[in-house]
Amino acid sequence: MAKADTSDAPFSYEGLDRVMHEKARLGVLSSLIAHPKGLAFADLKQLCGLTDGNLSRHLQVLQEAGLVEITKTFEGNRPQTSCRLTRSGRRRFLDYLALLEQLVQDAAKTAGEDFGSARLRLLPG
Repeated sequence: MAKADTSDAPFSYEGLDRVMHEKARLGVLSSLIAHPKGLAFADLKQLCGLTDGNLSRHLQVLQEAGLVEITKTFEGNRPQTSCRLTRSGRRRFLDYLALLEQLVQDAAKTAGEDFGSARLRLLPG
């Protein structure tokens, strides 16, 4: 099936990556970008509020996409799993964030005053 021409579709946001856009994976990537040396599986699990199984599956998807690297070692007799962004994963996620920022700016410009009111409702007060 041929892809539609999006040159006249300013709101198509072709760069949105479904692998990254899923809520839990967005949380994992956000956590890892804040910790360039990586995080232990247990710390990542706690930060993202995921179960062992959920986190394992999301990490597998991210690893298959080349976004994260998973290292398994032993500390004494205890297995240790750590996760970090790959170099290309970091670059791809930063590009993705820039696209999200553009999307928010476009939506805010389109929404006009309504956007300002919505932002005020979100601010802690």
